[in-house]
Amino acid sequence: MSSVPERGDVDEEYKWDIDSLYDSDEAWQTAFEEATERLDDIRAYEGRAVESAATVRELLETYESVMRQVANVAAYARMRRDEDTRDDEAQAMATRAQSLTSEASSAASFIEPELQELDRGEFEAMVEEEPDLAEYDHYVDDTLRMKPHTRSTEVENLLAELGEVTGASGEIYNMLANADMEFPTVEGPDGEARRTSDKSSGDEPRDGEPQPITLNNFTTLQKKPDRDFRQRVYETFYDEWESVSNTVGTAYRNSVKTDEKLAEARNYDSARAAALDGPNVPGTVYDTLVDTVRDNLDKLHRHADLKNEVTEGDQLRMWDLYVPLVTEESPEITYDEACEYVTEAVAPLGEEYQSRLAEGLESRWVDVYETEGKQSGAYSGGTYDSQPFILMNYQDDVSSMYTLAHELGHSMHSELASESQPYVYADYEIFIAEIASTVNETLLTHHLLDTVEDEQLRRHILNEYLERFRSTLYRQTMFAEFEQRTHELSEAGEPLTPDRLDDLYRELKGEYYEPGVLDDRIAREWMRIPHFYRAFYVYQYATGISAAVALVENIKEEGEPAAQRYRDFLRSGSRGYPLELLETAGVDMTDSATIESALAVYSEYLDEFAALTE
Repeated sequence: MSSVPERGDVDEEYKWDIDSLYDSDEAWQTAFEEATERLDDIRAYEGRAVESAATVRELLETYESVMRQVANVAAYARMRRDEDTRDDEAQAMATRAQSLTSEASSAASFIEPELQELDRGEFEAMVEEEPDLAEYDHYVDDTLRMKPHTRSTEVENLLAELGEVTGASGEIYNMLANADMEFPTVEGPDGEARRTSDKSSGDEPRDGEPQPITLNNFTTLQKKPDRDFRQRVYETFYDEWESVSNTVGTAYRNSVKTDEKLAEARNYDSARAAALDGPNVPGTVYDTLVDTVRDNLDKLHRHADLKNEVTEGDQLRMWDLYVPLVTEESPEITYDEACEYVTEAVAPLGEEYQSRLAEGLESRWVDVYETEGKQSGAYSGGTYDSQPFILMNYQDDVSSMYTLAHELGHSMHSELASESQPYVYADYEIFIAEIASTVNETLLTHHLLDTVEDEQLRRHILNEYLERFRSTLYRQTMFAEFEQRTHELSEAGEPLTPDRLDDLYRELKGEYYEPGVLDDRIAREWMRIPHFYRAFYVYQYATGISAAVALVENIKEEGEPAAQRYRDFLRSGSRGYPLELLETAGVDMTDSATIESALAVYSEYLDEFAALTE
C-alpha cells in the first residue's frame, strides 16, 4: 500500500498557481514559438554591438526583453515536469525549453566578448551620450573583469551551444533518481502509526504494514524510534543505490570532467577557481570555511555522542545519524499551522516583509504535498515577471515547517529584488541566496522558543535547529571537501571509479563522524546527493548559515536599523559583488570569526538542549 497520492487527489489550494504564468500548455507553446523567433532580434547586433552608445543601449534592452520571455518559458516547462517526472509530454516540454535556453545563450554569446572591446573610459563616454546606460555600470564592470576568461565570439558561441550537452550528466542522474529508481518496501516499525501526507483521502497505513521507501521519505524514516526498522530502511535504500553504482559513477565522473574541461576552456587553473570567480569570491573563503569547521569537529562529535545516548546502543551506527535527540514522535505540524508559525516568526523583519510573505502563502506560491512521480526535495523558483513558486514535499512535521521557512526566504529575496532592481540585477548569486533562506530558519527558532510552552515541541524545535546546523554547516562542508578532492583527483589524471569515490567518501565520513561506526553502505551516500552535479555549490549553504546567524544576532541587538540594512541587502539583488553587499549588511565572510561565531551558537544550543533534558 502506498501512502503517496496522485496529483489529482490533492486540493487545488495546496498546488502552486502555475496558470498565473501560462494558463495552458497551448499558451506555453505559443510563447515558446515567439521566443524562438525573437532570438534573431539579438543576433542582428552581432559584429556591431559597440558601434555606438545607442547601439549598446538597444542591444542590452533587446537582450533583456528576449531573455525574460525565454526564462518564463523555461520555468513553466520545468514546473510541469517536476509535478510528475513520469509524464512524457512534460519531459518533452522541459527538454525543448532547455534547448531553447541553450540556443538563447548561443545567440547572445557575442555580447560580452564585444563589450570587452571597450575600456572603462570608453563606456563612461557612452554613458554621457546615453544616460540610461548608467544603469549597467556594475554589469559592465563585471564583464570587463571577466575578460581574461572570455574567449572569442566563435568559441563562446560553441560553448553556449554545448550547454545542453554539458548538463547531460545531471539530467541523466535526475531522471534515474526521480523517475526510474523504485525502492523496495520494508517491514514497518512495530507499535507506531505512520501519518500520510495525503490530505484528500484521510487513509493511514496501519501498524505493521509494509513501508514504502522514497527519496523524499528516506530521511523521515531514518528518524523513527525503532532502531531495527531504521536499519532495515538504511540497508534496503543503499543496497538499491549499489545496484546502479556504475551508472551513477559514470554520470558523476563525466560531470567532474565537464567542470574540468570548461575551466580549461576559460583559462582557469582549476574547476574550483572557475566556479568561485563567477561571483568574485576568493578561494580563501572556501579554505577558511573548511579549516574552521575542521578545527571545530569536537562540537559535531558531541552532538553524535548525544545521539548515541538516545539510541541506547553500544556505538552510534550510520542508521542512527538522523535520530532525533528526543525519544517521542515529532508533534504533528500541519501545513496551515506551519504557515502561521513562519509568518509570525518573520515579524522582526518588518511589517511589509511579513505581510508580503503572508500574501504569497495565500496566493498559492507553494506546491505543498508529495505526490506520485513528483520531483523530490524542495526549491524556490519563478522568474522576474512571475510570482515566486515553491516546490515542497510537506510531511506534517517540524522539519517540513523549517523547509517551508527556508524556501520562503528564497522567494521573498526574489520578490524584493525583482521589484527593486531592473532585470539585469534582479537575480543574485547563490552565495547570497542561502543567507536569506537561513535567516528565516533562525528567526523561526527564536520565535518558537520564545512563544511555545509545550515542552515536547520545544525539545523538537531545539533538535530541529541543531540538526539543521549539523546538516548545513558540517555536512555541507564535508560535501565541499568531497567535491574539492574529486576535482583535484580528476585534474591530476586519476580515474574516478565508483570504488575510488566510495573510498574517498568513507574517509571523510569517518573523520567528521568519529564516534560512529562506519560500514560499506555509507560509502555510497555520495550517490544520492544531487547537488554534486552543480559543482562547488554546497559550500555556500555553510557560509550562508554562518552569515545568517550573524545577521539575526544584529537584528536582535539593534532592532529596526539592522532589519532595514538586511531588507536593503535583499533588495540589492546582484547590484554589487556578494562579499561587498554582505559587508554593507554588517557581515564579513572573509573572517573566520563569522564562522566561529555560528559554531559557538551551535554549541550553546547543545548546552540548552542538555539543560532542558536534565
